[in-house]
Amino acid sequence: MKNRIGAAARLCGALCVFVGAGVAGAAPVDTARLNNAADEPGNWMTHGGTYQEQRFSRLDQIDQDNVADLGLAWSVRLDIDRGVEATPIVVDGVMYTTSAFSIVYAFDAKTGELLWEYDPEVAKTAARDGCCGPVNRGVAVYEGKVFVGAFDGRLIALDADSGDEVWSVNTLIDTDRSQTITGAPRVVKGRVIIGNGGAEMGVRGYITAYDADTGKQAWRFFTVPGDPSKPAESKAMAMARKTWFGDKYWKQGGGGTVWDSMAYDPKLDLLYIGVGNASLWNRQARSEGKGDNLFVASIVAIRPETGEYVWHYQQTPGDQWDFTSTQTITLADLEIDGKTRPVLMQAPKNGFYYVIDRTNGELISAETYVPVNWAKRIDLKTGRPVVDMEKADWTKGPKLMMPGPLGGHNWMPMSYNPQTGLAYIPAQIAPALLEPDNEATWQGRGTLQLGTQPVALPEDAKARAEIVNMYRGKLLAWDPVAQREVWSHDYPTIWNGGTLSTAGGLVFQGTANGEVRAYAADDGELLWRSPANTGVMAGPVTYRVDGEQYVTFMAGWGGVFPTAFGGLAANTQVEPRARVLTYKLGGKARLPDEPKRVQAIEADIPANEADADTIAQGRDLFNVHCGVCHGFSAYSGGVVPNLRNMSAATHDDFLRIVAGGTRIKQGMPSFADRLSQQQIETIHAYLIKRQHDLAAEAEDDAAPR
Repeated sequence: MKNRIGAAARLCGALCVFVGAGVAGAAPVDTARLNNAADEPGNWMTHGGTYQEQRFSRLDQIDQDNVADLGLAWSVRLDIDRGVEATPIVVDGVMYTTSAFSIVYAFDAKTGELLWEYDPEVAKTAARDGCCGPVNRGVAVYEGKVFVGAFDGRLIALDADSGDEVWSVNTLIDTDRSQTITGAPRVVKGRVIIGNGGAEMGVRGYITAYDADTGKQAWRFFTVPGDPSKPAESKAMAMARKTWFGDKYWKQGGGGTVWDSMAYDPKLDLLYIGVGNASLWNRQARSEGKGDNLFVASIVAIRPETGEYVWHYQQTPGDQWDFTSTQTITLADLEIDGKTRPVLMQAPKNGFYYVIDRTNGELISAETYVPVNWAKRIDLKTGRPVVDMEKADWTKGPKLMMPGPLGGHNWMPMSYNPQTGLAYIPAQIAPALLEPDNEATWQGRGTLQLGTQPVALPEDAKARAEIVNMYRGKLLAWDPVAQREVWSHDYPTIWNGGTLSTAGGLVFQGTANGEVRAYAADDGELLWRSPANTGVMAGPVTYRVDGEQYVTFMAGWGGVFPTAFGGLAANTQVEPRARVLTYKLGGKARLPDEPKRVQAIEADIPANEADADTIAQGRDLFNVHCGVCHGFSAYSGGVVPNLRNMSAATHDDFLRIVAGGTRIKQGMPSFADRLSQQQIETIHAYLIKRQHDLAAEAEDDAAPR
């Protein structure tokens, strides 16, 4: 593995020692500090700021009166221009963060000087093993170590002072499946806890705890049952088996991956995990159309020392809409009906905002925060959704779903401000048409398997534009007690960044259109904005060094929306420039001037000689095998090469690239293990047709009006 020591650390040499969390004399982050992280607002010691995951800071030096004076303090360009989703951890003047392909950085949080860099050397070809790009959401820091989950499934412990590898374990249970890690680990009571991703690729979900000192596995909690011919791994799995039907689900994986959200209550000693969607999406093909399919689309409470099941609440029983419950889990104490109640809050993909008693999983309230058509309401007596089968059951024919699989809220973290009593949600309007493939089965490693017809976007420019305009983003201030919107700001597209709220009365957020912003937390007035020169998705953090408050945004466009759904990201007009952007009052630094890349339309295109049937076959093959990276219907969002604009040399070498792996070093794997030469040539014919479409669109745009 590659480790690079920065100039600041080299100059330090024998004159200073980085101890524990990073500076001379600093105490290491231990259980006591993590339990009481709110008492150290100058640091950002865990993923959500504290175990409560509120993403609220008590710092108030930057406030509504002076935020207009915020300026860039420092910025750093990261190694790879792919999606940046990390929440930095900042401890005693040192910032630890990650970029694409799980590269870890340690910076001086005041100056941006690189202290060290660690590259786990994830194979660039591994990008096809995930649904949503080789992203990473950050690290955990504990007792002098930095922990990162690598995209290829390793959990790695690094020395916090030097970045040297201390231990590494393989978390995967099946190397024949496309399991990945994109989430940030958490450390609870000396155990490093990490889940996995890959439900769309046919993976069985689980979450695992490892000893922070040694990397030895402490426990593993499966979220869906496995092979029914073998004993159930736990009482929870024995219970779950009763909710699945047929013999397909375990062969297809089942899904239920714990790929992002967790929260911990030290008083109750409960770890709350958010469980993902079912696999296949199609319950007819997955579970004979029956059963709740525990524990998909659920929040589960477990004991962090043993992994013992305590309770669960399933938000979407029998999920068949990709309605993950992996969005931010936030803990708070709310006054409800005259009583203070310990609650857990979440705005999951399915469009309902949930307030749940975190002691026992009892549902308190649930109301829609975005337009919803799959369910009429949540029955507060049973806790179950009242599903509108006429609108929701797409296994019998195509249905336009609200929300679609991108959700009313995706992974971008929400925040909660106990001073205003409001949650700030990066909400979105993102419908989708789902069509059944009721005979679907698992198709092998690295292939989307959903139980739907191959995902496609209209190839007619006007029809696509109409769909693009249906997708809208919204910063939503939500009152969780009254279950109502207090204020909101609309955005022209989805995939806007996570939020941070502060005691200075502010809400910070980056946007898909390439800005960073601050709003008044009470009434939503826009108080500050600054260009980021790329789309911003990650949740910002704030911290204090030498008496000054800083705000950091991890910036860099990518993820599933601008790659797989690049054809819907046309309203963003940003490029994937990966950076760390850090601001303070009176900051004078400037972003480098980076003009937009302009790519001329290739004129030398092979003749379009394929018949309609071949083009249709090529479209389906492309969308199943290639669309998740290069964009469904070959619409590129600009993150990976645009295959509607291939050069003559690329056309000439197409078979050798796709089957022979001649561009493996650039991250393009060989598909010889899953596509025949004839299928590759059929895909090529489709792309030639799409390149002619692009040329015709450009000619039409240039025509005088």
